[in-house]
Amino acid sequence: MNLPKPKKINAERYVAGLSSFKQKTAKIKLSANESALGPSPKAIKEFYKVAKNLKRYPDSDGVFLRKVLSKKFKLDPKRIILGSGSDQIFELICKAFLTEKDEVIVPEFSFIIYRIYSKIYGAKIKYAKEKNFKISVKNILSKVTKKTKIVFLANPNNPTGTIVNKKELLLLRKKLRSNILLVIDDAYYEYVKEKNYLSGIKLFSNSKNVIITRTFSKIYGLAGLRIGWGYGPKNLIYALNQVKPPFNINRAALFAAAESIKDTKWLNKEINHVNKWVKIFYNIFKNLRIETNLGYGNFLLINFNKIRGNSKKIFSKLAKSGILVRKMDVYNIKNSLRITIGNNLENKKFIKIIRKIV
Repeated sequence: MNLPKPKKINAERYVAGLSSFKQKTAKIKLSANESALGPSPKAIKEFYKVAKNLKRYPDSDGVFLRKVLSKKFKLDPKRIILGSGSDQIFELICKAFLTEKDEVIVPEFSFIIYRIYSKIYGAKIKYAKEKNFKISVKNILSKVTKKTKIVFLANPNNPTGTIVNKKELLLLRKKLRSNILLVIDDAYYEYVKEKNYLSGIKLFSNSKNVIITRTFSKIYGLAGLRIGWGYGPKNLIYALNQVKPPFNINRAALFAAAESIKDTKWLNKEINHVNKWVKIFYNIFKNLRIETNLGYGNFLLINFNKIRGNSKKIFSKLAKSGILVRKMDVYNIKNSLRITIGNNLENKKFIKIIRKIV
């Protein structure tokens, strides 16, 4: 008997950060770059308010939230598209623009979802070597061919935590052909306080061939509601809307996100907390001779070569102590782990345990 056969997809499956280890729920989860302090209390209040009327479909175009975003960031609401997490924006980009003849360039150690969606829609991936875990504009440009259609990069970069300065990013866009789409992932931009850094929105809001994505899953603490957004020229956003499914953002996410954006006080509290603990973690790792760089997101990438440690054993010891962190095997970063900044109690417990292990 002949049965339906799905098409062959040559792409790995995304593996999320663990929430449990050997069927036991982790007491402390520092594996998914989630918010340290959680959502704004105003967003939580709005969530419960909306929960009273869940029988109604959400606004498929998210008009209210797009107006809030446009007012907050001084943008054209017609050039904003909403997604079920910024992940969905990446998928819509690949769906709208890629064919099997195209090539996509990503930095060597970049968010895995870029290459997963690109492969699903048939494109070939070109990897641009990084220098000391920092994105190299020169190496990205060296990978460009006649078949290049999209360049994806996050700034700050996940999982390395490093940044590309504004001069380098402007040079990249200038040197790329005009018909190559540049996608800038601003997922962690709020944490960066460097003078030579500007977010994708600040640099490219008027560009004709750049799409910028942002998310509510990180600093705003709404990962469980799955909501993100993208900004770009009208013709490109129109193309994405042509392939966007209806009602892709639920009602609770739309209204909770709007309240999150308005709560600047809570946002600054999260930024100050994370930046304080990034420095503390950095200094402790240095004192323990664990290699790391001063990350610009809400996480740090650490390596155990210098102390002749084994990342797999250290991961297991942390997990048995109730602390889950992120393995780097899927990114092919050897003998390393990624650590998310948690709340005060979680961070202190992690420091206590890692000192014992090392």
